Amino acid sequence: MSKFLDKPASDTLYRAFAALETEEECRRFLQDLCTVSELKAMEQRMDVAMLLDEGLIYSDILERTGASSATISRVNRCLHYGADGYRAVIPRLRKQEQEEE
Repeated sequence: MSKFLDKPASDTLYRAFAALETEEECRRFLQDLCTVSELKAMEQRMDVAMLLDEGLIYSDILERTGASSATISRVNRCLHYGADGYRAVIPRLRKQEQEEE
């Protein structure tokens, strides 16, 4: 973890996320915390991660999400060499999707 993220102020933010109990609470918290463009960027990255996990190629992901090749590449790098955040959440999201069907 970078030095910037390894400090008490960061801990407060992460504890705030962990304290959220529902998807709706999370949505409202993020709407208060982030700008519309920040939210859209995070939503797009999550969409890209899900599609990469499904095995789609860059050109198909670009067409479906409008994400730049730089964004797709960055998300792909995080999927393979990052802090495993995507790897923790993607299987949980897939499980939720299956349960909702």
